[in-house]
Amino acid sequence: MRIDMVSEHASPLAVLGGADAGGQNVHVAALSAALARLGAEVVVHTRRDDPGLPPKVEAAPGVIVEHVDAGPAEPIPKDELLPHMDEFAHRLRESFRADPPDVVHGHFWMSGRAALAAARPLGIPVVQTFHALGVVKRRHQGSRDTSPPTRLREEATVAREADRIVATCSDEVFELVRMGADLRRVAVVPCGVDLELFRPEGPAAPRSSCFRLLVVSRLVERKGIGNAITAMAKLPEAELVVAGGPPAAELARDPQARRLTALAERLGVAGRVRLLGRVGRAELPALYRSADLVVNVPWYEPFGIVPLEAMACGVPVVASAVGGLVDSVVDGVTGVHVPPRRPGLVAEAVAGLLADPERRAALGAAGARRARRRYGWDRIARSTLEVYAGLPTG
Repeated sequence: MRIDMVSEHASPLAVLGGADAGGQNVHVAALSAALARLGAEVVVHTRRDDPGLPPKVEAAPGVIVEHVDAGPAEPIPKDELLPHMDEFAHRLRESFRADPPDVVHGHFWMSGRAALAAARPLGIPVVQTFHALGVVKRRHQGSRDTSPPTRLREEATVAREADRIVATCSDEVFELVRMGADLRRVAVVPCGVDLELFRPEGPAAPRSSCFRLLVVSRLVERKGIGNAITAMAKLPEAELVVAGGPPAAELARDPQARRLTALAERLGVAGRVRLLGRVGRAELPALYRSADLVVNVPWYEPFGIVPLEAMACGVPVVASAVGGLVDSVVDGVTGVHVPPRRPGLVAEAVAGLLADPERRAALGAAGARRARRRYGWDRIARSTLEVYAGLPTG
């Protein structure tokens, strides 16, 4: 089977940690590689953001990344890409016409828009994964939402017109149906985790003698890092390590890093809060294993790969009870749920777990078992292939 992924802003080749480089990049890269291991031929189409990029790059055995010319070959924030999507769709249509795939799978709403415009006239079925929904973003960010004004309307059109929709969590299904999607065309397939890389066995990063709390996240406000820092005022025996964002040498110039540093100073916890900046993916497992708890408390979260990585490493998670975290982190079994934007309750949950090492060990062991049983990428790829198998044929 030939599968063409469309991921306009999230290249599987991107360096993670920037404002627009995170879970979607990991998802597209890992799903594509897993599908190829199962015998599929995969091409990922992503927008060229550097004139030096070659037209095609082999990202993994059986996976080719094609750089599509659409707009200037330079980094553009994803919320400013819409004016270039017609050109992106035109280039896709030319590619599909010359070498038609069996299925086109769009990732994010603009990719879905382009995928439908390119594939539908050629009779090629389209599957859509949204990764994030504009209606949810607008609900939580209000006037701070920088999405294009037409996003909600165009997203609803993609939800109605795609042949199948892959939702990454049960909460997303309800949102999609409210948007007008046909429930019969929606399947829930979660994100996955690299079980070879993220595992309980292996070295742990050096640490101090105090309790270590770990946040792994892009430095964007909705990820709730500020809430984790605020909770530190009530956790005097713990340190908070934040991995993510720009390289360490650039943190002093990063607005979000400066905001978080100022918050820590204002609360008197700056000596126990450390921003590491960007951490390479290969170094993340040792960092996870060095933590007593992973704190993942976003305001909203379409799925959330970080809790899966923590669970796969045997580390319990304190997680917001939102979106995909409700599915992946089982409250009282693999971690503890807290309401979003409630730092006092975050501190209470963390303090309770830090005081009970036996419970932490039990939660960590259960998390590792759950990750291995349910979230390996090969299992996720097989479930995705089942969605493709149910598509209408010409």
